[in-house]
Amino acid sequence: MRAVTVVTNPRSAHGKGGDIASAAVARFRAGGVDVTEVCGTSPAESVQQVRDSIAGGRGAKPDAVVCIGGDGLINVTLAAVAETGVALGMIPAGTGNDLARELGVPTDDPIAAADLVLGGRTRTIDLGRIESTGSAAPMWFATVTGTGFDARVTLRANEMRWPKGRLRYTVAALAEISGRFTVPYRVELTDAVTDGLTNPGAGSLLETEAVMVAVGNTRTYGGGMLICPDAVMDDGLLDLTVVGALSRREMLRLLPALSAGKRQDHPEVKQYRAAAVTLSAPGAPATADGEPAGTLPITIRAVPSALTVLVP
Repeated sequence: MRAVTVVTNPRSAHGKGGDIASAAVARFRAGGVDVTEVCGTSPAESVQQVRDSIAGGRGAKPDAVVCIGGDGLINVTLAAVAETGVALGMIPAGTGNDLARELGVPTDDPIAAADLVLGGRTRTIDLGRIESTGSAAPMWFATVTGTGFDARVTLRANEMRWPKGRLRYTVAALAEISGRFTVPYRVELTDAVTDGLTNPGAGSLLETEAVMVAVGNTRTYGGGMLICPDAVMDDGLLDLTVVGALSRREMLRLLPALSAGKRQDHPEVKQYRAAAVTLSAPGAPATADGEPAGTLPITIRAVPSALTVLVP
């Protein structure tokens, strides 16, 4: 590893992101690595600066782009690094750090994570790509796209200043569960796989009342919530979890187990797998890697081997 571009978010980890970034950058420089730092005032500015760096317009052309932050910062950076072949490294400094955890990157030791970057071992993984029927550009994601109840919870939690950490999501869930709950979903699966999963039936079309539909490239979101328990990040497919018409009482029972990372065995919780999915539901919002992703309808596609990542 000769040169890296470092993308930072000083507000990560309740304001500790700056300290984590300083420690990691010092480690890189001590290892003789040329470091170019990016910290845009907006996501669009950060993406453009990373693109300029990859093109060789900001210092040395990087061997890797390293995100020092959480899943949200990685999500922003994907717009610049997806399908480029430039490796993505990560120094976890967010609340959830689900992608880092899935890849085995240390989530509580920035020096160990920096040493992993310096080691330079790579693998390729799939990404998901969200296409909207509107004019918005396609959006990449690495972990999970949530729609419906879980997206509303995430969006509410993102606006809350108290409490800190994962407890915000619990408070947000309790607030959202008292509002609009189930909605009619239309789920169209492309190249569906049925082995060991719920059979979607003829035509791979589902029309059902549901609390939410989560689409996973990886198994977890929200800091370890096991929403797509059988997802594999390099199989060229997406895993779907459809939480059907649960009552509010049943949902309150399900949430603690889900938060604890336990597999859900409930007749209204069904799993599917497909290369692509089109989701429609009136007024249902979507989030990707915890970031806003518009409202349904959307089409989500698995893009095989779209990202190179640095791993143990």
